[in-house]
Amino acid sequence: MNKVPFVTKEKVDEIVKKYPTPFHIYDEKGIRENARAVKEAFAWNPGFKEYFAVKATPNPCLIQILREYGCGCDCSSMTELMLSKAMDVPGSDIMFSSNDTPAEEYAYAAKIGAIINLDDITHIDFVEKILGKLPETMSCRFNPGGVFQMSNGIMDNPGDAKYGFTTEQMFEGYRILKEKGVKNFGMHAFLASNTVTNEYYPMLAKQLFELAVKLEKETGADIKFINLSGGVGIPYKPDQEPNDIRAIGEGVRKVYEEILVPAGMGDIAIYTEMGRFMMGPYGQLVTTAIHEKHTHKEYIGVDACAVNLMRPAMYGAYHHITVLGKEDAVCDHKYDVTGSLCENNDKFAVDRMLPEIAMGDYLVIHDTGAHGYAMGYNYNGKLKSAELLLKENGSVELIRRAETPKDYFATLDCLPVYNKIEF
Repeated sequence: MNKVPFVTKEKVDEIVKKYPTPFHIYDEKGIRENARAVKEAFAWNPGFKEYFAVKATPNPCLIQILREYGCGCDCSSMTELMLSKAMDVPGSDIMFSSNDTPAEEYAYAAKIGAIINLDDITHIDFVEKILGKLPETMSCRFNPGGVFQMSNGIMDNPGDAKYGFTTEQMFEGYRILKEKGVKNFGMHAFLASNTVTNEYYPMLAKQLFELAVKLEKETGADIKFINLSGGVGIPYKPDQEPNDIRAIGEGVRKVYEEILVPAGMGDIAIYTEMGRFMMGPYGQLVTTAIHEKHTHKEYIGVDACAVNLMRPAMYGAYHHITVLGKEDAVCDHKYDVTGSLCENNDKFAVDRMLPEIAMGDYLVIHDTGAHGYAMGYNYNGKLKSAELLLKENGSVELIRRAETPKDYFATLDCLPVYNKIEF
């Protein structure tokens, strides 16, 4: 797979006259095409809904684009719920999948009518005490434990994850919920992260569908939806083949017809909660080379840092880099591409072969549309960058301004100090 930036050097030259680097920029055309493909891939299921994982890219301008294709919002915190409510997203289009959840967040989720997806069996009583009475519709998150394995090896280790009910707790939990007046049940599971294979969703679906048949038979619970959650990944590396969402949707359909339909459960809605797949490839971090260093290694210092994109520093994650204007140049120079944090792991790339980089060159860091800006922070007093949208007509819209020092200091209660800061 050839990774090509959706902005050119000429376009960035134009953009920086108004919005200096670094900035995250998103591709409206790509977002729309992908959202349309997801909708079509699961059109066989009348109740299908993608609940976009707000945590991946919490920008209302981008979420609104997805809303045009029927997407809801998957929220995991109070502020994500507040954002969804402010966007006039109806409660039925909000899934609240949280863990270690404070009481006030459950109360607010119920107030706005969001579907509560319980992470632990002890939360049944916890939520009942908060609300007085449980909602008629509730979901439970399932964790089978062990490892999740497919034909190409172990994909993840649910047994080490802090999330979800055990198999036994699912049966017990459904019985308790039914006794307490819950009428409509959902099931949810997230067993592997960033899978780049068309097998994951169909295999997960098979596991959940088989469990759903047993649960409904043994507990009498009326299961209305099964949420496959996220986990459908993207190819961060150029040698990876991207997932085919239509093949994935067809794989889920086959398992649905093999398991649920014969059991008389062919009316169950399929939900998904993809963040990375929906937005990841359609965001890029654009940064400028501002320093070069020749010591024990060759370094290129850029004006972005881990504040703008934490994944390489936090996980050692690979993000492809293109030097704008040198797309066809030979990659014959080995660099560490670094930011300016006082942390040695503040590196976007280590020993990366790239074209020779000159000061002032623009570097595009690919696949930052999910868990990019969203994971930013303010260590070293660094400020988060702007977010821009490349519109389908070629224009560029500011959808989040860059932070300023005034934003950084705004929460100080030490007013004499705040009043002495020169902005």
